[in-house]
Amino acid sequence: MFFERPEAGRRAVVLHLHIKDRAATAEPDAVDECVELARSAAVNVVDVVTGSRARPHPRWFVGEGKLAEIVERMAAAEADLLIVNHGLSPAQQRNLEKHLGCRVLTRTELILHIFADRARTYEGKLQVELAQLQHAQTRLVRGWTHLDRQKGGIGLRGAGETQLELDQRMLNERIRMTEKRLAAVGQRRGQGRRRRERGQVRTLSLVGYTNAGKSTLFNALTTAGVLAEDKLFATLDPTMRRLDIPGVGEVVLADTVGFISHLPHALVNAFKATLEEVANADLLLHVVDASQADPRLRVEQVDQVLEEIGARELPTLLVLNKVDALPDGGAGVLAGFPDAIAVSARTGAGLDQLIEAIATRLGIAPAVEVLLGPGDGRLRAQLYRIGAVEDEQVREDGSIALKVRADPAVLARLGIAGRVLLQVGEPVPKLSGLPGDAYQMEQV
Repeated sequence: MFFERPEAGRRAVVLHLHIKDRAATAEPDAVDECVELARSAAVNVVDVVTGSRARPHPRWFVGEGKLAEIVERMAAAEADLLIVNHGLSPAQQRNLEKHLGCRVLTRTELILHIFADRARTYEGKLQVELAQLQHAQTRLVRGWTHLDRQKGGIGLRGAGETQLELDQRMLNERIRMTEKRLAAVGQRRGQGRRRRERGQVRTLSLVGYTNAGKSTLFNALTTAGVLAEDKLFATLDPTMRRLDIPGVGEVVLADTVGFISHLPHALVNAFKATLEEVANADLLLHVVDASQADPRLRVEQVDQVLEEIGARELPTLLVLNKVDALPDGGAGVLAGFPDAIAVSARTGAGLDQLIEAIATRLGIAPAVEVLLGPGDGRLRAQLYRIGAVEDEQVREDGSIALKVRADPAVLARLGIAGRVLLQVGEPVPKLSGLPGDAYQMEQV
């Protein structure tokens, strides 16, 4: 479908330019992140070339002097692949490949390659295919200008389509077909969300920068056993599991694809069905790698993606992960994020505090004392089933005093809303002595 391109190798040189007035190129770990992306794609980075320009060269992206340096260093390192940590125009990419005699990959293409390699589910493969097709549309420009128009069929006269027009039509047809299939997947996801809403099941979504430890935390909370590796985009296909929250009962926890700075727009569009799980969550658990040099920068980058998908205003709980890698246990980082919860998904430290914080963010009221009569066995069992009971005492008259902490809406569904609830710590009022489940507390 495309014009001829050199074969891609596995020994790569990374090119990164600091371009004036482009904030992305000034990020302190931009080069390291690109090297990690290459490692995730099973590419061996043998050299890194950096430089600075006021603006990209219209033909080569780099100047002629820097281009000569790249040729020399690639030859010395025996590299057969150039990874450019930026976006290139089709002409710039084609000119570089022709001059260097090797494949040139942009940052977007590298991410797409990783996504294609990691996709396992039907939905994931469709999303990656759509992103690849949308990106390919931009690469066709002037790609087949050396070919004349194709001849018409039997009985037809005049010039037919150019190869470029033919490829564009084929791409558009495949994009429409893929979007139709993804729409069907999105419809099924919507049905699942509506079922959870009817059942009043809360949904939590893990979000965060790629390789922040979301999957490890997901496994620690749910024992799901999903793949967790020290690689960027180790998780691509969304996974959902049940999680028991004391006082709330079962909630659905979703492990989603990690974000990255300046996420290609094609990926955001392609993964719309998956990202809707984030946009419709009751609570976002924003996982941050506390061992990073500048965690606040990662928080801001994830917030930008959340803004783009319409999830910026959702209730969010900040979770500082990997505090076991810090000498002070994360105390220094916590000083900059006073509302965050420090955990170590690997060791399990702080997970109890995280569960408690989730319950609080979901609107769990302070603990109350509920008085049940001898005939309230079924109600008692329901309270225990949702994990709402923190303490139980049997009184001399046969009644049961339960210390309960749960969502008021859950208590209302169980029929406790009509009972007088006593805040823990308040004096116990006298009982009216009504039999069975008709026990009520008198006003005192």
